[in-house]
Amino acid sequence: ASEMFTTFMDGQTNVDIHVLQGEREMVDDCRSLARFKLKVPPLPAGLARIEVKFLIDADGILNVTARDQRTGEERSVEVKPSYGLTDQEVERMLLESFDHAEEDLNLRQLIEAQGEADSALRATEKAFESAAAAKLKPDERANIDRAMAELMSARGGKDHRVLRDKLEAFNEATQHFAEVLMNSAVRTALKGKALKDA
Repeated sequence: ASEMFTTFMDGQTNVDIHVLQGEREMVDDCRSLARFKLKVPPLPAGLARIEVKFLIDADGILNVTARDQRTGEERSVEVKPSYGLTDQEVERMLLESFDHAEEDLNLRQLIEAQGEADSALRATEKAFESAAAAKLKPDERANIDRAMAELMSARGGKDHRVLRDKLEAFNEATQHFAEVLMNSAVRTALKGKALKDA
């Protein structure tokens, strides 16, 4: 199996790969098998492409490899089945996953929505420092500020549905600002270039 991941923070220089065993949604409810770091170049959040591959061989040895798609940097770890789980432990883990499925899923959805909210708020605060922010009309800026405050308030709550609603409202409030930023970035990139050079 393989899965793609990316970075969360601007300028992040490594990614922590944590290999777990279990049926639950949250890390604390699973069993830690291995952990290692992969170095990545300091890029804006979300640009890195990290592919993590999981391979189990016939002897039950798990090989986990993380590779930066841009640089080719690769790290791997081998997890040997030094201590397995009894049939009773496996059954207990499965039953726990069924018993806590709804609670675990709600918590995971909340954490994912909080991460998206954090990214959106950070990007908007950074965008407010740009020259394009000065082009916002006062009522548009007030609308964005109000949506930011509501999103921050919902971010501290426990209901992922409320947070998703506020995130959607925030995205709507900032849509025109995002267009202004994009147009400004394109104009800057094309400044002084002829159409044939673009």
